[in-house]
Amino acid sequence: MTKSYELPLLVLTAATGAVDGVSYLALDRVFTGNMTGNVLFIGFGLAGVSGLPVLNNLVALLAFMLGAVLAARLTRRSSGPAALPAAGLAILVGGSVLTLALAGLWLATGPPTHGVMLAVTGLLALVLGAQAAAVKHIGIRDLSTVVVTMTMVNLSTDSRAAGGPGTAWLRRFGAITTMGLGAFVSAVLTLRVNGAVALVVAGALLTVGTALIAVIRRREVAATATADA
Repeated sequence: MTKSYELPLLVLTAATGAVDGVSYLALDRVFTGNMTGNVLFIGFGLAGVSGLPVLNNLVALLAFMLGAVLAARLTRRSSGPAALPAAGLAILVGGSVLTLALAGLWLATGPPTHGVMLAVTGLLALVLGAQAAAVKHIGIRDLSTVVVTMTMVNLSTDSRAAGGPGTAWLRRFGAITTMGLGAFVSAVLTLRVNGAVALVVAGALLTVGTALIAVIRRREVAATATADA
């Protein structure tokens, strides 16, 4: 049944690419989903490379981890007939609402000041960290929604060119492609319109992905209830 979650998880992956596009281009070169990039930037900054916002990257890193911790605590003991616990769905809904609220505030107040920028960075990283922890319960390892590095490794090592079975290549290629597309659309909107509009699009993608998951989850629950009747 987890296979049916692939499409919504791909939508959430595109949303992560879109959020990272906004955060990197409009929030002073910081990633809110791709923590590998932040770790590298922090290392470069501490080594003396000029122009890297070490504080921003550190805020994103810590907020992402906090989001993952909170989501794990909320969902760890959850159980039920669906792959994603009800608490996990609530986390996704909350993340979508918060992202759209931040976008609306940005549209209403204009470009954020440095302090507000740090707050927005932290909240977006919190959302994506919580999202990544929540969707782990679905159990599709190539669709973490926030990173595609291991997806690339799995795609390559399991390919027929590497002597593998060539399984799950479509899902893996889809994850890589959707994240790139999300980042592309976000970058175009951020550079040609503004970051707030790009964040609205990212929030809309989060909402669509979450809505699709809610529909699939409801079907799982209903199917289990019917089977038990």
